[in-house]
Amino acid sequence: MTLTLTHLFWLAGALLLVTAWLTARDRSNPKRWSSALFWLLYAIIFLVGERMPPTWVGGMAVLMALIAGLGRVGAGAHTPRAAAHYIASAKRLGNKLFIPALAIPLITMMGTLLAGWGLLSLHGVPLLEQANVTLISLGVGCVVALLLACGLTRESPVQGLRESRRLTDALGWALVLPQMLGMLGLVFSDAGVGKAVAHVSTTYINMDIRFVAVAVYVLGMALFTVIMGNGFAAFPVMTGGVGVPILVGVYHGDPAVMAAIGMFSGYCGTLLTPMAANFNLVPAALLEIDKNAVIRAQIPTALPLLACNVFLLYFLMFR
Repeated sequence: MTLTLTHLFWLAGALLLVTAWLTARDRSNPKRWSSALFWLLYAIIFLVGERMPPTWVGGMAVLMALIAGLGRVGAGAHTPRAAAHYIASAKRLGNKLFIPALAIPLITMMGTLLAGWGLLSLHGVPLLEQANVTLISLGVGCVVALLLACGLTRESPVQGLRESRRLTDALGWALVLPQMLGMLGLVFSDAGVGKAVAHVSTTYINMDIRFVAVAVYVLGMALFTVIMGNGFAAFPVMTGGVGVPILVGVYHGDPAVMAAIGMFSGYCGTLLTPMAANFNLVPAALLEIDKNAVIRAQIPTALPLLACNVFLLYFLMFR
């Protein structure tokens, strides 16, 4: 059997379904029914979204946005264990605590490389879907990490589900932002925003200078990410408007380098924007610090890195 991206979606949907069920049973949550509906809708999209009419999925996304926008996604009361229990567990495990976390990137990398070398197959059938090897390897890594964590902490997977729901409650509707903003990028692309960007860029900016074209692409990726809150949303707009038609089509640059450094530039924008709520606002809320403290701390990293990306793309893309 070949593991596909659909199996990963089913796993995420099942996890969200459990979250919806636990939320509906939580009487300490004053918004439990609307919150449970929110997570149920999200679960359904993962479980059977590809078999539903696009209009239905869009309607469910709009309903989720209304529930979140009206402030109807709430958190229940989670009773933490005694501090002494955590301290004793940390002393017993020591550095072994890092094993599950490190297993995720290690397994992701191994799965990607082994599949690329053709070593992950059985009787000529690939074990991982070739088109999405990295994502599926990431999912496998997460499952293995959960099993390792259960073995190390002597807890059951049920406790893992409870902790998952606690973290989901802490993140709230911001958990949905990456997928929603990714869809926004596709909507912008289909609406012709990329073509509009290309028209404005070529009309008002001298794209005959290759360095200028590179700078426009890199800085545009960061700027659109700041506006949209997600590099995946900015990517189809800037790549369709500047990257493919100008950097690749006119200057014959390497598209792989363009895509990699373009996304890297988008991540620089992620460090600078409150729109990336799950990265920049949620951690500040969890730590109970100023909501813009995370962004201020990241600015000295983001801006120099963005400037370096301009030169990296210029020198690497046209070798």
